[in-house]
Amino acid sequence: MTKREEKFYLIRSDILPESIVKTIEVKKLLESGEVDTVNEAVERVGISRSAFYKYKDGIFPFNAMMSEEIMTITFSLEHRSGTLSKVLQLVADQGGNVLTINQTIPLQGVANVSMSVDMAHLKISGTEFLDVLQELPGVRRAMIVGRG
Repeated sequence: MTKREEKFYLIRSDILPESIVKTIEVKKLLESGEVDTVNEAVERVGISRSAFYKYKDGIFPFNAMMSEEIMTITFSLEHRSGTLSKVLQLVADQGGNVLTINQTIPLQGVANVSMSVDMAHLKISGTEFLDVLQELPGVRRAMIVGRG
């Protein structure tokens, strides 16, 4: 299955099979640095290495899946009708999805905007997106302030 064909489900942890719960525990131990090796981690939680390797690539914390492809951008817009609409249309045209947006009241003809975009289905890279954004009429400057 390719990444675009994968399906994800949100499941309460109390109904998961023990081997999956223990795989999650092993991943936490490894990520925290509490253990140095997979062997040490699987022994500590009481799961076989083969069970861990079977499930490890299919289990992710919910918030980790949600933040992996989010880009936060800040930019300045000239106070002209339709400028923000053009930015939003660009996001949609490139396959992005606006998650949050915050715009200040324009001062001296310029409004500052902060926007978080889900890039999971973006057709171009984040850097290319920023370049195209800066070319839009009315966008004075733009920069990526964070990626998750």
